[in-house]
Amino acid sequence: MSQLAGEERISPSFSDRCKRIFLGQPMINDQLQHERLSNPIALGVLSPDAISSTAYGSEQIMIELLPAAGLAAFALLLPITGVILVILVLVAASYRQVVMAYTRAGGSYVVARENFGPKIAQIAAASLLIDYVVTVAVQCAAGTVAVVSAIPVLGPYSLEMTVGIVLIMCYANLRGLREAGAPFAMPTYFFVGMVSLTIVVGIIREFVGGLPLYDPAHTDGAVAVQHGSGLIMGATLLIVLRAFANGGSSLTGVEAISNTVNAFRPPESTNARKVLTIMACILAFLLSGVAWLAHVTHAFPYESGYPSMLSEIARAVFGDGAIGKVLYFCVQASTALILYTGGNTSFNGFPALVSFVAEDSFLPRPLMKRGHRLVFSNGIIVLTVLAVALLIGTGGSLNALVPFYAIGVFTGFSMAGYGMTKHWLNHREPGWRHKLAINLSAGILSTIVVGIFAIAKFTEGAWLVVVVFPILVFFLMRLNKQYRAEASVLEMSLAEPLELVKHAHHHVLVFIDSVDLAEVEAIRYAKGLDADELTAVHFVLDSAHAARLREQWQYYGHVTELRVLDCLDRNLSRAAQDLVQQMMAEQPDTKVTVLLPRREYSQLLGRLLHDRTADRIARVVSRIPGASAQIVAYDIATRIARATAAGSGSPTPASRADHRIGLPRLEQVHREDLTPQVVDSGGK
Repeated sequence: MSQLAGEERISPSFSDRCKRIFLGQPMINDQLQHERLSNPIALGVLSPDAISSTAYGSEQIMIELLPAAGLAAFALLLPITGVILVILVLVAASYRQVVMAYTRAGGSYVVARENFGPKIAQIAAASLLIDYVVTVAVQCAAGTVAVVSAIPVLGPYSLEMTVGIVLIMCYANLRGLREAGAPFAMPTYFFVGMVSLTIVVGIIREFVGGLPLYDPAHTDGAVAVQHGSGLIMGATLLIVLRAFANGGSSLTGVEAISNTVNAFRPPESTNARKVLTIMACILAFLLSGVAWLAHVTHAFPYESGYPSMLSEIARAVFGDGAIGKVLYFCVQASTALILYTGGNTSFNGFPALVSFVAEDSFLPRPLMKRGHRLVFSNGIIVLTVLAVALLIGTGGSLNALVPFYAIGVFTGFSMAGYGMTKHWLNHREPGWRHKLAINLSAGILSTIVVGIFAIAKFTEGAWLVVVVFPILVFFLMRLNKQYRAEASVLEMSLAEPLELVKHAHHHVLVFIDSVDLAEVEAIRYAKGLDADELTAVHFVLDSAHAARLREQWQYYGHVTELRVLDCLDRNLSRAAQDLVQQMMAEQPDTKVTVLLPRREYSQLLGRLLHDRTADRIARVVSRIPGASAQIVAYDIATRIARATAAGSGSPTPASRADHRIGLPRLEQVHREDLTPQVVDSGGK
């Protein structure tokens, strides 16, 4: 805290005290650390969003297939998964080129901005913003499904649990949670180990003694199962496309490593490429393994959303013995942990992305500011609000959330592919044709997937993203236009020669509402402006109050003229504007300065007890050419604290009982108690 008058310290505001209580002591800029990650830690920290999609990818395919194809859905699951794996290979190969060419954080947004310019890059920005918000909702909802699958009694409280987890994540990140180190890598390795064990044991049991087979057609609570000519109905184009669109959610998070290449140890590009390759291989193994086990066990989704298919697969593989139950609960615990960890990654990615976009003047600049604990607090809060709203709007249902997911993800894939295509056309390095073919193919294929999602899932919720996406891009463009207009005006003013305009007449107006020390200080400050005329003005809202003000003005011997004007419509801003314009019309070459005394209280008390009339008047007056407005702040809270510390307990009461405001004669006011705090609001 800064010192005042060599002995006093500025007391922290109410909001500052709350931040210290709930978030801890503030951090200084020197404490902002950028920890470099080793490859094993980076794999665990940056890949949970992608790898955790194994928990619900196959289930989302079956949700579409079973009602239409019946038991034939289990035959269709494997080829659809195979197509998804082909896309995974192509997208991963494309991002291998991205991490080699661009080492700055930002991923597809940076690629699009560098190759297509900032305006086109807003398509990538909008897709990533939507993706981050939906990721929080989907991952946390899926994590809750893993919990209630193991503890069904918690099922009715799924939404409350999910929202609570999101709020806890928000709080932890506002405190400065750092997703770096072994604690955040362990859930990934725990999940990979348990699901890999499930796949290996399942394969062994299938070839040695066989796995139990579920019967979804005769199980209460299962999703509807078609009983007709299933294979023919299931193979209809629309159904297959819907199933594929649902399964495409398995590829979310593949781009996460490209968003944080600068977090790797040198050589950053090489290490990021290695980790990306390993992550893609793990994801491919887990996706194919879970899909195969679902195929052979006929594990199926439930209407309620739980237990999950992965939960049913684990029960079938490990059995009901003591060891089997322990392993089953380990699978569910690892699933919940990695899903919640994957949801938390957005709390690092989203604030960083919005700070980049705000730096380019396409989002409000307050999103660039670091908060109490050196995190982008505004971005964290915005993400939390949007994610909670999405969860509440969908009832926390994973099935309802998935249609929002892949459009944003695959749009980002497309922008990265097309951006790298242009990069190779501009930088024809050795082997550029081969690299261009990979990136262009990934871009085209991702665009096709976006189209499939938009069409096949349009009526199931994708319409909202289709509508919101262009609106968000338009909003980003419109905001940037406003920022550019402001910058243009400022640049033009810098280009103009600086001329000190000397007005023939300078008239200072002090708007007053009462006679007190704040008014005295404003008058004193006004006399230091060397004005040709100085007038105190009171706008009459209450005639009785105006009469008392005249009496007090005379009693305290003010030599400044007091002008009392009626304000019949009680609109002070309009009255102030009319007065200033009238004075300037009467004397065209007049400079008018308006001073507005404002009593400063503690932030919370001031907002509760006092309005912001001075700000509104200053804003209106400062728009008038040749006029300016200044707020002269008088700190009441400091004076009260000073009087209390001196032992008076409260400000000295009036010596004359017949006056409402006790004020010493002007000659008795100590100058050291009247240090002005001036806030210039003239058009700023």
